[in-house]
Amino acid sequence: MSTAYSTSVAADRNRPMTREERKVILGSSLGTVFEWYDFYLYGSLAGLIGTHFFSQYPEGTRNIFALLTFAAGFLVRPFGAIVFGRIGDLVGRKYTFLVTIVIMGASTFVVGLLPGSDTIGILAPILLIVLRCLQGLALGGEYGGAATYVAEHAPNGRRGFYTSFIQITATAGLFLSLLVILGVRTWTGEAEFAAWGWRVPFLLSIVLLGISVWIRSTLHESPAFKKMKEEGTGSKAPLSEAFGQWKNAKWALLALLGLTMGQAVVWYTGQFYALFFLGSILKVDGPTTNLLIAWALLLGSGGFVLFGWLSDKIGRKPIILGGCLLAALTYFPLFKLLTAEANPALHQAQQTIPVQVLTDPSACSFQFNPVGTARFTQPCDIAKAALSRASVQYSVVPGTAAGETAVRINNGAPIRAADPTFAQQLSAGLTAAGYPAASNPSVVKMAGPFDIFREQTAVIIGVLTLLVIYVTMVYGPIAAALVELFPTRIRYTSMSLPYHIGNGWFGGLLPATSLAMVAQTGDIYYGLWYPIVIALATVVIGAIFIPETKDRDIFEAEESGTNARA
Repeated sequence: MSTAYSTSVAADRNRPMTREERKVILGSSLGTVFEWYDFYLYGSLAGLIGTHFFSQYPEGTRNIFALLTFAAGFLVRPFGAIVFGRIGDLVGRKYTFLVTIVIMGASTFVVGLLPGSDTIGILAPILLIVLRCLQGLALGGEYGGAATYVAEHAPNGRRGFYTSFIQITATAGLFLSLLVILGVRTWTGEAEFAAWGWRVPFLLSIVLLGISVWIRSTLHESPAFKKMKEEGTGSKAPLSEAFGQWKNAKWALLALLGLTMGQAVVWYTGQFYALFFLGSILKVDGPTTNLLIAWALLLGSGGFVLFGWLSDKIGRKPIILGGCLLAALTYFPLFKLLTAEANPALHQAQQTIPVQVLTDPSACSFQFNPVGTARFTQPCDIAKAALSRASVQYSVVPGTAAGETAVRINNGAPIRAADPTFAQQLSAGLTAAGYPAASNPSVVKMAGPFDIFREQTAVIIGVLTLLVIYVTMVYGPIAAALVELFPTRIRYTSMSLPYHIGNGWFGGLLPATSLAMVAQTGDIYYGLWYPIVIALATVVIGAIFIPETKDRDIFEAEESGTNARA
């Protein structure tokens, strides 16, 4: 590193952020707010959306279609990364992410106006799916554009700090959507909210869109892209250069395996799987679960900026890989502590009451069902699914006649899964043996948003906050790390695809995969092996193959005609 560059970095680190730089960060970050605002809206209201847009189907089927529509937005994101990444490298960062925010915001707003299937029939779900796909495509280009734009405006030595503000706005989007849903529900009442009030949060997104477009329209193109254009060093075919040439494609692959794959599973485990674990496995009620997660996000979210800033000092790799390693080493004790504190009676029952599934193990399916369309109807599958829903720890033991499955509780008489009254017998047997009933008083329940000083709630919030801190470690510096891996000429294209494959596919499949692993083994913690193994793989691959990039001068790399990565 040259003396002139070192002097420049030292000067940049000591100067305050300018007004224009603050506007760049704000304008870029609003897209991430939009992303998570819509994510939480659609996920929370999927049942109501299914009722209005798939009303011609039975309840179970309409919920499946609603979830499929939700999944469509994730599946197309990598394609959006390819499409808009190419445009961003050819035309410019500002123009591209102005287009993506308009498509994304307009799609969200129109969902609030779209007539239901009772009014326009089959056209309603078709238009809904089209809107979700448009939104997913736009989101695929949004993050890469925002991260690239901010990083290319950031002074040398402060890219981690500047880009960390993009990461923290994901939490802002979650908070905003939660507040809007609660506010509208309170204003309209449950009946009116179910009838029409659910549309209001989608319609209010027009305010975010207007602010975003106004701010982004006043921004200038990034200095790195302008410099590249002036010197005529831009790529004429970003896609083929980024992914058709092994010297560049290998870095996109390594970015996926050595950075975003582990970052994604730590992120999804710390926020979304923790939410699922509390509500679905530990049987904590919805309002309490949301409040516990909200407090953890509030207490831990400062870590995004802290670790982004720290990555400018000590490097991206130690923080991202350190977060992956810490998470992998501590997930089991932390989730077991969650169980012991959030539902002590269930924890005690799991430790002391043996439950066995007597069956032919080869007759059992692996219940992987990411979009809710699969149907598992064999007696073994029915028994295991029922026990999993009840959060029962069980073991699978070969036994009974061929094709038969039974459940034995506490060494009692077997309960045949094929019996028409199986569900009732199973519930009664579990309760009689000591598993807590639905009215279990030991489950944590918050009396209000500030009921956080009791030992039970304080410990749970502490554990959840630590999980969020792991999220901030891996996610805070990731934008800077990805930007610095690739040259300006193909940066937008190259960084977007590994990010969205990592987060959309590796992270997005985590809940369904972990749930299937729990059902397969009868161990409520077994699903944690999915993020643990992937996070450890990222630690190994990243430590060996990913270079440290914090001191890279992205302008100097362009002048030399390459991006020296070693």
